[in-house]
Amino acid sequence: MTTTTNRIAFQGEPGAYSHEACRKARPDMEALPCRTFEDVIEAVRSHQADLAMLPVENSTYGRVADIHHLLPESGLHIVDEAFVRVHISLLAVPGTPLSEVREAMSHTVLLGQCRGFMRKHGIRAVTGADTAGSAKEVALRGQPSLAALAAPLAGEIYGLDSLADEIEDRQNNTTRFLIMSRQPDFSRRSDRMLTSFVFRVRNIPAALYKAMGGFATNGVNMTKLESYMVDGVFTATQFYADVEGHPEDPALQRALEELRYFTSSLDMLGVYPADPLREAQRSAD
Repeated sequence: MTTTTNRIAFQGEPGAYSHEACRKARPDMEALPCRTFEDVIEAVRSHQADLAMLPVENSTYGRVADIHHLLPESGLHIVDEAFVRVHISLLAVPGTPLSEVREAMSHTVLLGQCRGFMRKHGIRAVTGADTAGSAKEVALRGQPSLAALAAPLAGEIYGLDSLADEIEDRQNNTTRFLIMSRQPDFSRRSDRMLTSFVFRVRNIPAALYKAMGGFATNGVNMTKLESYMVDGVFTATQFYADVEGHPEDPALQRALEELRYFTSSLDMLGVYPADPLREAQRSAD
């Protein structure tokens, strides 16, 4: 009998952007904070949680380190994607005026996204372990001169006032998350389905070029193709790919058959509907 916990695991402190992604994508589930990405995966594998929320890439800073190495070995399957806009707030202890803030603490990535606001108000950057952890630290210290840069949710959780909202330099900064489960779900169908997989090409001339040819000739749009080393060996390269369509679609079926001919391994990671924000961005283009 399959047991369910109605929990979704994420990496970070409560109030992290991954926590916000959980609340937006699965508002009916309890969010379970975990220390590392490996802990998130293990929480699902050990039935402490039903789903994992994992960030894979950011529109400003690119892919999240280590995630692509973890996905194929996780034993989990992608069942959804979630796009979350990164809105940054300046959070301080209650009653603090903006003019009193001298320093702002956050993860280095977030500090780099608010340079304009910080320079305008003469606020010095202080590196913290992560965004929500910085908000928690500011609440514990209780010093009006020290604020945090974090999601509005962090302010809500740690009882901080928001002195300024949406202060990020780039207003289109977005993080893409993958929602993963112990079991795959190939049953859903929509106008825009995505299929994710990893593969290694055979050791023959122009193997990658030939492997990709099947997608072009069958009219299958590849939205992502990334390479990374395996086990730190320069000659062992694995590729991660996202393509539009369902594996049962005739065109994608043919493309995957051709891909298999030129690969030494091919592992399907998941089939899932495109996030609505992906479609909105496509329309804007």
